[in-house]
Order: sequence, then structure tokens, then C-alpha cells
Amino acid sequence: MRSGNPRDTDLWEWCCGFYPGSHPGECSGGTAATFDQARADFEAAWRLFLANRTEADFQAWRDHKAWTAEKYRRFDRGERMPHDWRPGQ
Repeated sequence: MRSGNPRDTDLWEWCCGFYPGSHPGECSGGTAATFDQARADFEAAWRLFLANRTEADFQAWRDHKAWTAEKYRRFDRGERMPHDWRPGQ
């Protein structure tokens, strides 16, 4: 549910996509007056988005997620990330 918007605008907003693993122009989003309409619009956009994804796209996202998690674990311990660290190490 969107907040801080005028009352005469759509209450619900959705965004579809992920990065890395896609280009910014491939992500989409919109607004809707009801949750059910926002959900239906999102599901239609997600089906289209998935049709253009490869396993490599999902792996790029998983690798980035793992790298970010490790970075914050190390920062919490006062360590730096090795410049050559890769997910799975």
C-alpha cells in the first residue's frame, strides 16, 4: 500500500523485476485502486518478465545476494572484503 500520496490516487503500487540479472528497462511497475487489481497486474508482468530470464540471470542475482550478505557479515566483525572474494568461497 502506498503512503503519503493524495487520497484521489491509486492506493496500491507494484514493482516487478530484479537486479542484477536484468536490465533496468526490463523492470516494470504500476499502481491500482485495489489490492486484487495490483496483484493481477503484477502477476501478468511477472509472467512476461520470467519468459525473458535465463538461469544465468537468476545466478547473477543469487551471487550478488551472497556477496552482499558476506560483506555485511565482515563489516559487522570490523573486517574488509577481500578484493577477489566470490560467492561459494
